[in-house]
Amino acid sequence: MTEITEPTALRDLYGTISLLAQRKVMAHLDHHCRAFIALSPFLVLASCDEAGNADASPRGDARGFVAVLDDNTLLIPDRPGNNRVDSYGNVIAHPGIGLIFFVPGIDETLRVNGAARVIDDAVLLNTLAANGKAPKAGLAVQVKEAFFHCGKALKRSQLWSAGNHVERRTFPTLGQIIAEQTGQCSSEEAEARIESDYRLKLY
Repeated sequence: MTEITEPTALRDLYGTISLLAQRKVMAHLDHHCRAFIALSPFLVLASCDEAGNADASPRGDARGFVAVLDDNTLLIPDRPGNNRVDSYGNVIAHPGIGLIFFVPGIDETLRVNGAARVIDDAVLLNTLAANGKAPKAGLAVQVKEAFFHCGKALKRSQLWSAGNHVERRTFPTLGQIIAEQTGQCSSEEAEARIESDYRLKLY
């Protein structure tokens, strides 16, 4: 297996970046970015720890759940999860993050790169309450780069095509997977706990 280890070799392989691809990158959020974020119910948050170990985490809620505070600042509320807080630990150690915003039905995505801080400002976080519950913490993101990404990946994957959806019964449930992987409970016990969390702990 051959490996590319030099940036110059990588650039030689792929050729020159088009002027359009270079110039579309902005250091702020314009009105198109703001509108896309207002429509987005889902994003992927990429972070890494101080040793460079990478992590990607899904974040989702009602569309527009991420607040745009100004042209250079986003606020992402934290909703109840498994309390691993991997991303937050990473941000404390290494503030650089990457975000990809998705809007169902639109093949293009919005990429935002910047530096994040974990905040617990109750006054600010109360503005992002959902179902009457304010988040315990949030990520304040200083935008350094923002640009729209073409839809080739989503078109190839047919992500939004209903005809491409997998029938749920063809893949094991999360309870079955966790029970087998951990050996700590039965699949029925895991299923009951997961169902309870979905009903009672979304917010």
